[in-house]
Amino acid sequence: MKSVTDTLHAMVELLDQLSIQYAVMGGFAVRAHGVPRPTYDIDVAIVLERTRLPELFDRLREHDFVVPDVYESGWVDQVKGMPLLKLRRYIRDESLDVDLFLAESKFLSEVMRRRFPADAEGRILWVVSPEDLVLLKLLAGRPRDLGDVADVFFMQGDLDEVYLRNWASALGISEHLQKALDERSN
Repeated sequence: MKSVTDTLHAMVELLDQLSIQYAVMGGFAVRAHGVPRPTYDIDVAIVLERTRLPELFDRLREHDFVVPDVYESGWVDQVKGMPLLKLRRYIRDESLDVDLFLAESKFLSEVMRRRFPADAEGRILWVVSPEDLVLLKLLAGRPRDLGDVADVFFMQGDLDEVYLRNWASALGISEHLQKALDERSN
């Protein structure tokens, strides 16, 4: 677990050095807003012009991150309409997945605007808002993600439901949000 946290901190230090805005998502954000649980990967949204990707890749490699060759050509993966770079970092006998989402969509731009500093494993880092975490988890839609949504609702109490409903509609996940809201009420 420590190597996951160390990798997150190394990633954030590098992003800070390069003056790249970021917001921690995924399991580490769940720890900030919900019930802490183990996480074995890192998800971060970043604001970065694609012309700066080669610079980022060079610096990442200096810190033992592996950048797949396909990204060197300028290709970027897509998950749920969000541009994504899938990296890996090897520490001793462990392999850690690191997903960097490029904040190029209206939704991820809003996520970045709403981020705020929070304690993430003993360090203050920029983290997505609880509302945005709920939306991101509903987009992913795996059973663990839906459990995380319930935990965030439980720990945070009232969230900005208007914001949630507006973005759920735009993202095509209104039914998923309604189900989560109904389950919260039970």
